[in-house]
Amino acid sequence: MPDDVLIVARAEPVCVLTLNRPDRRNALDTGLRDAITAALEAIEADDAIRVAVITGAGPVFCAGFDRSEFATRPPAEIFAGESSRRYHHRLQQFSKPLIAAVNGSALGGGMDITSMADIRIAANTATFGQPQVKFGAGAMFGQLAAVIGGGRAAELCLTGRTIDAEEALRIGFVTRVVPVERLMEEALAVARGIAEAPLATLAGVKASIVASGVTVGGAR
Repeated sequence: MPDDVLIVARAEPVCVLTLNRPDRRNALDTGLRDAITAALEAIEADDAIRVAVITGAGPVFCAGFDRSEFATRPPAEIFAGESSRRYHHRLQQFSKPLIAAVNGSALGGGMDITSMADIRIAANTATFGQPQVKFGAGAMFGQLAAVIGGGRAAELCLTGRTIDAEEALRIGFVTRVVPVERLMEEALAVARGIAEAPLATLAGVKASIVASGVTVGGAR
């Protein structure tokens, strides 16, 4: 696995994770999924880091699972595999606050990452959708429904249509929309504000969020 598929930048008390496969639209292949899992586990074990931010390199946040892997195994088998299972579990159960700084298109698994974050900040260039239904892959309905409600989640998962940042804000999927050039400034400001709270307090609040089911959905 190349070492640079995920850039980990520590700026205590915040750590920024940057998906770094811009030539593949930051698609989630096994290597990138495993790198995210390992990075989140390391952050959990590091008391100097209180908040994590996840974003994408280039103009795309994440185009979803890497469809080139579907040539060797059907989507359902990949989603049920160990790499996918560990990756989703770690994101859903992550014990520290996680901010998604969505810099561009977040489709399929990219929208899933966004939905599993505690705070979702979108650039005005961001788009969201679950288009994988068109090529035979299911959607993470339970997770999305926990954020925006069952009716809206069902419509997006069944139609595969794409929504822009303003619609995402209107339906409550993202918490704010900012100009793309200000995205990381905004995300880091929010992260540092959160990090002012004691570590134990943040851990308790995050445990309550996880227990509530807001960041727990069906595996995909």
